[in-house]
This record gives sequence, structure tokens and C-alpha cells, in this order.
Amino acid sequence: MVPRSRKSGYANLKNHGARIHSEGARNGVAQQDMVRLFYRMSTEPVIANDRAASPPSNGQSPIAPSGLAARLHKHEQLASRLVDDNHDLLIYLPPMYEAEPERRFSVLYMHDGQNLFDPETSFIKGNYWRMGETADALTESGAIEPLIIVGIYNAGDRRIHEYTPFEDRRLGGGLADVYGRMLVEELKPFVDEQYRTLPGAENCGMGGSSLGGLVSLYLGLRYPSVFAKLAVMSPSVWWRNRAILKTIAALPQRPELRIWLDIGTKESTQAVPDARRLRDCLIKKGWQLGENLAYFEAEDAKHTESAWAQRVGPMLKFLFPRKAIANKE
Repeated sequence: MVPRSRKSGYANLKNHGARIHSEGARNGVAQQDMVRLFYRMSTEPVIANDRAASPPSNGQSPIAPSGLAARLHKHEQLASRLVDDNHDLLIYLPPMYEAEPERRFSVLYMHDGQNLFDPETSFIKGNYWRMGETADALTESGAIEPLIIVGIYNAGDRRIHEYTPFEDRRLGGGLADVYGRMLVEELKPFVDEQYRTLPGAENCGMGGSSLGGLVSLYLGLRYPSVFAKLAVMSPSVWWRNRAILKTIAALPQRPELRIWLDIGTKESTQAVPDARRLRDCLIKKGWQLGENLAYFEAEDAKHTESAWAQRVGPMLKFLFPRKAIANKE
């Protein structure tokens, strides 16, 4: 995987994608109208108070001279042999990353990366996950192990294709297998080469919300030897008549996965019943609540970035609890 350019900073960044809202897909909306609704693409460049610093000799600069912004590194337009679209990465590094140069860290790969760290690039401007701030606070308090978070920008109007494991006769999609190969064969090796990551599936997770939650679960089931921790937030269980439930039921045995599953009670009329079906399907296959499965219903929470921001903390604490002995190599 080769980046066309590598730099940090938010000056002149375009919003390369938007979030799909699951409720619209259940209604009888024509496909082209639904695509217009789901993908309200920004065409204006985003300028963030001229925070971008001059790039150093290695071609990669921090976003700002100090603090959290200095630990967010951007890699633009990573090209792939497997998928048509290039993807930007925005990578969060934990507070002690530079101060402990011999230390390696667990990694969490998150879909819809433009919504995680910067209010200027999120689907609805100003509403973002505050994932960097939350990870910093939990790390510094000792509630979670320090980790690297890789935000993978979505592919805009092709998001629905990459984030869905099965083709729907009306909506299309179904390219998650190829997208997953890109993550495993190209993107993850790139991150492992560029950053000090811990080896092993037990130190690697994947997550997302809505269709991002669906694809995280699906790819986790396909690659449990790569991603052993899954953040499945407000998953689009409804996709293709709840086909993901059949996929789980057909598993020959339960893979070694630790899963966070959640839903908001005001997302849609079917969101909570679908999430409960998914929870029960996982339990029937052998996952145990409180052990390797967490299930949470967020009271009055809607299908929004700000709602998911409220659940980042509990999710991180379940998937990446502080280890008794720090990982150093």
C-alpha cells in the first residue's frame, strides 16, 4: 500500500465521505434518492485555524506543535491493488508514544475515520466522537492500556459497497470481502511498518458504527486471527434481511473474539429489537455476557456521532482494559 503523500494537519482537507443512516434503507425509497440522502458530500476544503505545521525532513508532520493534535498523524490517499478507492488515514498515538521509544502498543482500527478526531471533518460539522480526548483521559487515569487508534476514512458514495458483506438486490453493496482483504493484506502491514505496534490478534481490534459496526463484526468473524477485539456500535443488522444473523448461526464454532455491542433506544423502531436478536444469536453461539461479550442499550440515544461519542469510553474500557504489566519490547 503506497501513500501518494504523507502529512499531518487539517489544512485544506476535504471530507471524503459521509455516514449512512440505517433508518432510510428500511423505507421504500428509490436507490438514487437514498444515495443522495445518505451521502451529502462536502465540496469545500476544511481549514482549521492554520494549525498545520511545516513538515520536517521525514515528510510527516504533527498537526500542531503540542498536545493531542501533535499526536494525530495523517496519511493521505493510500492506494490499493485490491479496491478502487484510495483511503486517508488519521492515526492517534498515545501520550507516551514519543517518550517511550522502545514500547509497542495495541491497535484499534476504526471505520469512518473522518468522524473520530476532528469536528471539522465529521459528517455533521462539529459532531464528532472526541475519541482522542477520551482515549487520552482514560490512558492517563489508568483505566485503559495505551493504544494506537487508526481512523480509516470511508470511500464516500462507495461506502455502502465496502461496508456491506452481502449484495442487496435493491441497494447493491457486498464488497466487504475485498475491503477486508485490503485491510489485512495492505493497510495493516503499512501501519505495522510505520508505527510501533504489538503483534498478535489479542492486541488488535476493529470497530465502527452503523454499517461500520456491521462490517466490523463480519470481518472479525472472517479474520479472528488478526482482529480479536470488536467494537460493534449501532450495527446495521437489518442489511439484506438480517443476513448477519444467519452468518453467525452457521459458524462451526465460536471464534476467540471479545465483542462490545451497543444500540441507542431512539435510533429507529427496529434498532433495539435487531440488536437484541444479534446479542441473543451471539450468546447462543457461545459468547458470555460480562466475559467476552458486552451489551449496552443507551437510553434516549439516537443514531448520531455525538451519541457514539458518549459510548467511546465504556467501549475502550471493555476492549482494552489496563494490563497488569505494561507491554514493552
